[in-house]
Amino acid sequence: RKFCFDKRALWAPRGKGAGAQATFFINKIKNISAQFSTPQSIKHISPANIHSFTSFSSLSEAEVSKLILSNHPTTCPLDPIPSHLLQAISPAVVPALTHIINISLHTGVFPSSFRQARITPLLKKPTLNPSLLENYRPVSLLPFIAKTLERAVFNQVSTFLTQNNLLDSNQSGFRSGHSTETALLSVVEALRLARAESKSSILILLDLSAAFDTVNHQILLSTLLTKGISGTALQWFESYLSDRSFKVSWRGEVSKSQHLTTGVPQGSVLGPLLFSVYMASLGSVIQKHGFSYHCYADDTQLYLSFHPDDPSVAARISACLTDISCWMKDHHLQLNLAKTELLVVPANPSFHHNFTIKLGTSTITPSKTARNLGVMIDDQLTFSDHIAKTVRSCRFALFNIKKIRPFLSEHAAQLLVQALVLSRLDYCNALLAGLPASSIKPLQVI
Repeated sequence: RKFCFDKRALWAPRGKGAGAQATFFINKIKNISAQFSTPQSIKHISPANIHSFTSFSSLSEAEVSKLILSNHPTTCPLDPIPSHLLQAISPAVVPALTHIINISLHTGVFPSSFRQARITPLLKKPTLNPSLLENYRPVSLLPFIAKTLERAVFNQVSTFLTQNNLLDSNQSGFRSGHSTETALLSVVEALRLARAESKSSILILLDLSAAFDTVNHQILLSTLLTKGISGTALQWFESYLSDRSFKVSWRGEVSKSQHLTTGVPQGSVLGPLLFSVYMASLGSVIQKHGFSYHCYADDTQLYLSFHPDDPSVAARISACLTDISCWMKDHHLQLNLAKTELLVVPANPSFHHNFTIKLGTSTITPSKTARNLGVMIDDQLTFSDHIAKTVRSCRFALFNIKKIRPFLSEHAAQLLVQALVLSRLDYCNALLAGLPASSIKPLQVI
């Protein structure tokens, strides 16, 4: 009998178990954080916002029940019982859980048992070498009840921030009605409009190293305070961030516990919102140099349109990136210039711009294509590379489905096609609107 398996598993590093993974992750964070100076204490900072959020509202049993039943039943090894079982018996436990959640909200204390995480390393990209530890992303698995409490806080805080326009309008990450597709559409349409006006454009894709993991807690709490979050609410966030720890699960092993002094957990409910707040002031630095920008979590796209004969563009790019680097350093984030990509979209195919940007010891040179939020963007905005890549991956999936089709029910075959083929055709296909029929035809054939 033949079995299907992931061939990459054969190349997993021998002798590099859960302990090695945990040590690598914690050392990477410490090495980045060691470059930065200690920030100012929040006690010396006064709220700068006229709006205030000092305490949380109590939740009713009906509201807690809705939170429990609406959450996806992901189970963490730290959960005492499976999440789907907790949901099934929720009427019996809701009174106790409501009491726990309300006590936490009123006292400003996040339970210490909820601050533990179990990390399962995931490859950042399928094409990366699985034998290298640096190619893995530390995604935290958190207790289901802890995420329920986070959701209660998220709902109240995000409502306050949204109603008072305290979030960056150019941040699409983890916002209702926003997605990677809306983020890409915003930027690509601006590049197309510039070309229609006979202007060239520059697109810069910033790359950050371990962005979520190096967020400095003092700076984050100070930022929350300037947004008007104070009192018991700020105490709760301080408790939520402090004394966090994790263990790595890897190939049946579990590492020793590692203590965290920085970062917001990837995989948490509040992490993305807190990171968006943390990054909010970067926009003013970018706009000061005349650049536009759009973010999706830590993926930041800068773009600038200009007349083809403008001689000041290279200097403006250097000045903008220099100030961004300074902002990153002040906020304990590491800008990875070696992986930062530069794309030049000429006013028409006959123009050739030669921008080579030097920052310190790093040199950024333009590329013909750049991968941006899972989409290959080329310097002519034809999306030919993206279409070709999508067609190849769809053909490969269809070929494999065809081989096992005799053993599948019609429903199972439909699920496979929807998951492996139609999902790829659907992803960000609004970007292809307006392209010639000849460009779209390979996708129609699929």
